[in-house]
Amino acid sequence: MGLVSSLLLLPLAPVRGVVWLAEVIQERVEQEQHDPAKVRHEIEAIDEAAAAGELSDEERRHAQQQVLDRLMRPSDSAAPPAGEE
Repeated sequence: MGLVSSLLLLPLAPVRGVVWLAEVIQERVEQEQHDPAKVRHEIEAIDEAAAAGELSDEERRHAQQQVLDRLMRPSDSAAPPAGEE
């Protein structure tokens, strides 16, 4: 990268930094959403709430299905690029 291009692209450095930070945060969120220990903890909490009478059977099934759907949803990084299906 030459001196001129470095000087011209310098104002974009904060934008590139924000984009990089957003990508890092997104990756971390996806890792946490698909963490087996966290999923197990959420399902156990749902079962405990149902056992305590805080959730009906239908609410329990719906909550568990939401957790499992989130687990089974592929991350965006694993999806094929648009137009390449």
